[in-house]
Order: sequence, then C-alpha cells, then structure tokens
Amino acid sequence: MTLHLADYEAGKKYHGDYGDDLDALQERLAHVQVAHIVHKKRAIVLFEGWDAAGKGGIIKRLCAEWDPRNFEVWPIKAPTQDELDHHFLWRFWKKLPACGDIAVFDRSWYGRVLVERVEGYASKHEWKRGFDEINAFERQQVDSGTTIVKLFVHVTQAEQDERLQDRLESPWKRWKTGIDDYRNRDKRDAYLDAMHDMFKRTDTKAAPWTIIDGNNKKAGRIAALTAIAEALEANVDMTPPELDPEIEKVARTALGI
Repeated sequence: MTLHLADYEAGKKYHGDYGDDLDALQERLAHVQVAHIVHKKRAIVLFEGWDAAGKGGIIKRLCAEWDPRNFEVWPIKAPTQDELDHHFLWRFWKKLPACGDIAVFDRSWYGRVLVERVEGYASKHEWKRGFDEINAFERQQVDSGTTIVKLFVHVTQAEQDERLQDRLESPWKRWKTGIDDYRNRDKRDAYLDAMHDMFKRTDTKAAPWTIIDGNNKKAGRIAALTAIAEALEANVDMTPPELDPEIEKVARTALGI
C-alpha cells in the first residue's frame, strides 16, 4: 500500500469526550507498560513529522501515566562531532531499550533520509544507501524481540504557519521556534519528495509507518495514542500477572487481612 500525505489532511474535529477518552487511553497505556515490564519486552516508539506538527504534545500525553523507571524519551538533535565520527546509526544503538523498557524517539535515524538529504549533510550515495541500512537496523531489532512503532505526524502548510505564528506571539512558546523552522518551511517541496521516498522504501512489514492527521490536535493525539496502544498490545501478553502466593501470605499476615 502506497502512503500519501495528502490523504491525511482532513483535520476533522474530535467528536468524542476528549478528556474521558484521553484518560482511558492513558490508563490503557499504563497497563501496556506494566505488561512490558513484567514480561521483559522491549519497544521503540518513533516520531517523525513537520515542525509544529504536535509530536511533543503527543509524547507528553503518551508518557503521562508511565513509570519513569522503565521508559526514556530521546529528543534527537544534530549529531555531535563524536557521533559524526561514527556510522550514523551508532548514536541510536546506544539508546536502544533494555528488556522491560520502552524508548520514545522524538525524531530518529530517519534524519539520514530527510534533513540530511535535503540540507546536503549526507551525500546522495550516503542517503540512498541509508534506506537499506535503516531497514536492516529495524529488522534486527524486531528479530530480537523489540516492537517498533513508527508514527509520522502530518500537518498542512496553512496549519503549520498558524502554529508557527502562535509561537511567535505567545511569550512562553517562543522557545519552541528558531531559524531552522523557516528554512525547512521554504524547502517543503524538497521535504515532501524525501518523505515520499522514505515511505516507499521503509514502510515494511516488520516496521510499518502510521501517518497521523495532526491538523486537529485533539483528534491527532487520540489517533496517535490509539495506534501506539494497539501496536504495543499486539506483541505482549496483556494478561495481568498472578499474585505470588508467598507474597500474598506474608502481606495478609502483615496487614491483618
């Protein structure tokens, strides 16, 4: 199935009870995390998308009810010189989750075939080779028992512009924007070409892409959290753990129950 971003631009309002539905999803995701801890399963949740698309807002709500000891959010920025001295995937190998943990990537190794391609940080040979290297990397993780969930959060140019303007005019949001937002905006067509190739080459059976229509924030958040919950539940036993009889006996004695 070919993925087209133009199919995810409706921006329909969320017609359910957003607060109640969000609470229910966060409780569901809390159970998902417990299942990963108990069964020592690993998972990666990866976000890509336009600047101001709402990735941060989704991640904030994704992790709201998670035990901080068993997840990590990795905000991926420009590589350091030490990282540039290694293969581009080296810095991501160091951030892979341990058994029982979930790693959340706010941007990812797809920088090689997106920003590095468009901005010229990688040669044509490097970014074209990157597709196969990324597929092999993700296949290795899946084969070793790690669940990979890949989300791309999409917004139209008009919606992005509205949010960028809001960041300029809202004092406590100004820290979120910078020169790069506008440089990237001017290269939207080049990024669209890169994204088209990315979906075509890396939407695999082992690690498929899910595109989120982020043009309405509430609807986008619910859609994203639902997709994540479903993908993670599919690869872990969601049966609640049995109570250890010895622990129960000691606890009942101690508590007088």
